[in-house]
Amino acid sequence: MDDIESIRQKRMQQLQESLEKKDYPSNPVTINDASFNELVSKYPLVLVDCWAPWCGPCRMLSPVLDELAVEMQGKVVFGKLNVDEEKMTAIKFGITSIPAMLIFKNGEFVDKLIGAVPKQTIIQKLQPYI
Repeated sequence: MDDIESIRQKRMQQLQESLEKKDYPSNPVTINDASFNELVSKYPLVLVDCWAPWCGPCRMLSPVLDELAVEMQGKVVFGKLNVDEEKMTAIKFGITSIPAMLIFKNGEFVDKLIGAVPKQTIIQKLQPYI
Protein backbone atom coordinates (compact mmCIF):
# COMPACT_ATOMS: atom_id res chain seq x y z
CA MET A 1 0.00 0.00 0.00
CA ASP A 2 2.84 2.41 0.71
CA ASP A 3 4.09 2.14 -2.88
CA ILE A 4 0.64 2.91 -4.24
CA GLU A 5 0.29 5.91 -1.93
CA SER A 6 3.74 7.16 -2.96
CA ILE A 7 2.85 6.85 -6.65
CA ARG A 8 -0.48 8.61 -6.05
CA GLN A 9 1.19 11.51 -4.22
CA LYS A 10 3.83 11.88 -6.94
CA ARG A 11 1.15 11.95 -9.65
CA MET A 12 -0.91 14.52 -7.71
CA GLN A 13 2.16 16.72 -7.43
CA GLN A 14 2.80 16.42 -11.19
CA LEU A 15 -0.80 17.37 -11.94
CA GLN A 16 -0.62 20.35 -9.57
CA GLU A 17 2.60 21.58 -11.21
CA SER A 18 1.02 21.15 -14.64
CA LEU A 19 -1.99 23.23 -13.63
CA GLU A 20 0.19 25.96 -12.13
CA LYS A 21 2.32 26.08 -15.28
CA LYS A 22 -0.75 26.73 -17.44
CA ASP A 23 -1.38 29.97 -15.56
CA TYR A 24 2.08 31.26 -16.53
CA PRO A 25 2.49 32.89 -19.94
CA SER A 26 4.95 31.19 -22.30
CA ASN A 27 5.86 34.49 -23.99
CA PRO A 28 7.04 37.78 -22.54
CA VAL A 29 4.07 39.94 -21.54
CA THR A 30 3.96 43.53 -22.78
CA ILE A 31 3.39 45.78 -19.77
CA ASN A 32 2.89 49.48 -19.25
CA ASP A 33 2.96 51.90 -16.33
CA ALA A 34 -0.67 51.08 -15.49
CA SER A 35 -0.27 47.28 -15.53
CA PHE A 36 3.21 47.11 -14.02
CA ASN A 37 2.28 46.64 -10.34
CA GLU A 38 -0.42 44.12 -11.19
CA LEU A 39 2.00 41.92 -13.15
CA VAL A 40 4.84 41.92 -10.61
CA SER A 41 2.36 41.17 -7.80
CA LYS A 42 0.46 38.44 -9.65
CA TYR A 43 3.36 35.99 -10.02
CA PRO A 44 5.97 34.89 -7.47
CA LEU A 45 8.94 35.64 -9.76
CA VAL A 46 8.96 38.21 -12.57
CA LEU A 47 11.76 39.52 -14.77
CA VAL A 48 10.92 42.83 -16.47
CA ASP A 49 12.95 43.70 -19.57
CA CYS A 50 13.27 47.48 -19.90
CA TRP A 51 13.94 48.17 -23.58
CA ALA A 52 13.36 50.54 -26.51
CA PRO A 53 12.79 49.81 -30.24
CA TRP A 54 15.87 51.79 -31.33
CA CYS A 55 18.21 49.88 -28.97
CA GLY A 56 20.35 47.31 -30.83
CA PRO A 57 21.39 45.33 -27.73
CA CYS A 58 17.72 45.22 -26.67
CA ARG A 59 16.78 43.65 -30.00
CA MET A 60 19.60 41.10 -29.59
CA LEU A 61 18.33 40.19 -26.10
CA SER A 62 14.69 39.80 -27.12
CA PRO A 63 14.95 36.29 -28.67
CA VAL A 64 16.88 35.08 -25.61
CA LEU A 65 14.05 36.23 -23.34
CA ASP A 66 11.51 34.60 -25.66
CA GLU A 67 13.38 31.29 -25.26
CA LEU A 68 13.63 31.67 -21.50
CA ALA A 69 9.90 32.43 -21.22
CA VAL A 70 9.21 29.00 -22.74
CA GLU A 71 11.97 27.14 -20.90
CA MET A 72 11.16 28.65 -17.50
CA GLN A 73 7.37 28.66 -17.85
CA GLY A 74 5.82 27.86 -14.50
CA LYS A 75 8.79 29.32 -12.63
CA VAL A 76 9.34 32.83 -14.01
CA VAL A 77 7.17 35.30 -15.90
CA PHE A 78 8.92 37.65 -18.32
CA GLY A 79 7.60 41.13 -18.99
CA LYS A 80 8.63 43.77 -21.53
CA LEU A 81 8.46 47.47 -20.71
CA ASN A 82 9.14 49.99 -23.49
CA VAL A 83 10.93 52.81 -21.63
CA ASP A 84 10.21 55.33 -24.41
CA GLU A 85 6.47 54.88 -23.92
CA GLU A 86 6.35 54.02 -20.20
CA LYS A 87 8.53 56.67 -18.63
CA MET A 88 7.09 56.66 -15.10
CA THR A 89 8.18 53.10 -14.30
CA ALA A 90 11.60 53.69 -15.88
CA ILE A 91 12.07 56.79 -13.70
CA LYS A 92 10.81 55.00 -10.57
CA PHE A 93 13.49 52.31 -10.93
CA GLY A 94 16.26 54.65 -12.13
CA ILE A 95 16.66 53.10 -15.56
CA THR A 96 19.41 55.08 -17.28
CA SER A 97 20.89 52.29 -19.45
CA ILE A 98 19.10 49.71 -21.52
CA PRO A 99 18.61 46.88 -21.78
CA ALA A 100 17.96 46.64 -18.06
CA MET A 101 16.23 43.67 -16.46
CA LEU A 102 14.47 44.10 -13.14
CA ILE A 103 13.76 41.04 -10.99
CA PHE A 104 10.78 40.93 -8.64
CA LYS A 105 10.09 38.26 -6.02
CA ASN A 106 6.59 38.27 -4.49
CA GLY A 107 6.00 41.80 -5.79
CA GLU A 108 9.21 43.23 -4.32
CA PHE A 109 12.18 44.45 -6.36
CA VAL A 110 15.15 42.18 -5.51
CA ASP A 111 17.77 42.47 -8.25
CA LYS A 112 18.70 43.85 -11.67
CA LEU A 113 20.86 43.07 -14.68
CA ILE A 114 22.20 45.73 -17.04
CA GLY A 115 23.19 45.10 -20.63
CA ALA A 116 22.72 42.36 -23.21
CA VAL A 117 24.07 39.57 -21.04
CA PRO A 118 24.27 35.91 -22.12
CA LYS A 119 21.35 33.56 -21.52
CA GLN A 120 23.28 31.61 -18.89
CA THR A 121 23.95 34.79 -16.90
CA ILE A 122 20.21 35.52 -16.75
CA ILE A 123 19.49 31.95 -15.60
CA GLN A 124 22.19 32.17 -12.91
CA LYS A 125 20.79 35.49 -11.69
CA LEU A 126 17.26 34.02 -11.43
CA GLN A 127 18.23 30.69 -9.79
CA PRO A 128 18.45 31.95 -6.17
CA TYR A 129 14.91 33.31 -6.40
CA ILE A 130 13.25 30.19 -7.87
